[in-house]
Amino acid sequence: MAAVTPILPGDTGEAPATAGPPGRAGRPARRRAWRGVVLIVAAVYFLVPMGASFWFTVHNERQGFSLSTYAEILTAQGFATSMLLSLALAATTIAVVLALTLPAMLAVRLGAPRLGPVLEVLCTLPLVVPPITFVTGISTVLRWGPEYLATTPFWATLIAIQNETFPVVLVMAYVVLGLPFVYRSLDAGLRAIDVRTLVEAARNLGASWPHVMFRVIVPNLRPAIASASFLTLALVLGEYTVAALLGYQTFPVWIVTISGANGRLSVAVSILSLLITWLLLLVLSGAGTKRKDSR
Repeated sequence: MAAVTPILPGDTGEAPATAGPPGRAGRPARRRAWRGVVLIVAAVYFLVPMGASFWFTVHNERQGFSLSTYAEILTAQGFATSMLLSLALAATTIAVVLALTLPAMLAVRLGAPRLGPVLEVLCTLPLVVPPITFVTGISTVLRWGPEYLATTPFWATLIAIQNETFPVVLVMAYVVLGLPFVYRSLDAGLRAIDVRTLVEAARNLGASWPHVMFRVIVPNLRPAIASASFLTLALVLGEYTVAALLGYQTFPVWIVTISGANGRLSVAVSILSLLITWLLLLVLSGAGTKRKDSR
């Protein structure tokens, strides 16, 4: 007969928990300390140059501290025109690049997965092409076109896309330059959801392809689409080489143009545009975080 082992009061019969290896409790504190150091270094790296630039725009040896430079921005000649042009180009570029990239990625992911690497190479190829080489090719085509297309209907189209009021040729160039960033953002979003299951479920319930695209896929890709839109917006608002060499007065070109006549104003406008870009980034990041929390 087996002996009965008495259970003392307070003894549950479970084996005592073993203590973790020494030093593990201190690791979270060390990680937090390293994170703080990294954040401080990053803040110094970004904020010190901005602070020096801001001081340059508001301090004058004759007048002392003055915000008159920032008051001149709205009344500066060419500011409103160049800013509106860049914003219009950015909005059109975002719409075009998303309309081209998202359906192509869905078609490849659902119908031809083997073409995925090919699409990836095509979309990321602009990263290895220098902008100066890219704009030289565009300039060569624009010079070659009127001579050989003068007797064809394409001549009027070639002239229309170079209209200074709204240069469509810049939109085409920005779409190519923004493809790598848009592709990476959308690819990360598509990898986070089960696209095939969502599409098959919607189609089995009788949804049309436009309904599947705009009511099923797009809502699940809102963070990725917002990230792609922001990167494209930052690209257009900061791109100088293509617009300058093609002879268009976009916002970055206007900043460089006025830098020779009014250096303080150009630095003030640069700071303002950088703050607006950061604000948009914070808004998009906050929107994505709230969406995740609501789920």
